[in-house]
Amino acid sequence: MNQMSPAAALAGLPITPRLPALFVGHGSPMNAILDTPYSRAWRALGESLPKPQAILCVSAHWTTKGETLVDVSDRPPTIHDFGGFPQRLFEQVYPALGAPPYANAVSRLVKSARVQPDRNWGFDHGSWGVLLQMYPHADIPMFQLSLDLAKSPLEHYRLAQELRLLRERGLLIVASGNLIHNLYAMNQSGKAYPWAVEFDAKAAEYIKNRDIARLIALGTEGQLAQLANPTIEHFLPVLYALGAAEDADELTFFNEGIDLGAISMRSFVLA
Repeated sequence: MNQMSPAAALAGLPITPRLPALFVGHGSPMNAILDTPYSRAWRALGESLPKPQAILCVSAHWTTKGETLVDVSDRPPTIHDFGGFPQRLFEQVYPALGAPPYANAVSRLVKSARVQPDRNWGFDHGSWGVLLQMYPHADIPMFQLSLDLAKSPLEHYRLAQELRLLRERGLLIVASGNLIHNLYAMNQSGKAYPWAVEFDAKAAEYIKNRDIARLIALGTEGQLAQLANPTIEHFLPVLYALGAAEDADELTFFNEGIDLGAISMRSFVLA
């Protein structure tokens, strides 16, 4: 594991006022190109935040198993990791530069896992689908960190805690997933299932109280967890936003709603 001191790990990065940590429920890829209540909130958020030096996105759509990877490339490609959508969506390109100095700092700073460099990924729709609306000029360097599915939720949270110091070095942390993500249960009526309403309300309570143990149990144990998230990858990013938070950060929810009956769009800012 990395034995470098935090000061050495962060050497060369500018000292800045602390930037927020975000959790964004990204939902349908179409939010990247349509004017929806969700995309409008993303645009408003991008306009209201201090401009970061770089963005770290932890997306539900980059998963690994047995290793944690960080994208250190100079020009990450735009990945269209979906199917069955209009051609216009496949034509979207997010030409932001990579952020190798910040990506390498992540590798140096994290001690709980060996974070290895990667040049084969890019920007998946969990990242560019949101950032295209937040920062449409793509003028802020960005990079991604993978979700190692071999780690427990608590291990993900603890890794995220090691990223806190980067918020004071110009880095905006954007965790992108969905608190509830059950594609099998989606319905066109849009009416939320009772189990989705229950899960979303409990998750909001635990997030508000920073009750990580109960939030993890909610997301991983019992029938309600299985209904809300048949697979875990969309739930895990919330632990990165919470792990990167400071005690003094204030919580603000936005996009509170359940789309297509079974996709929670609940999002929040910690600043």
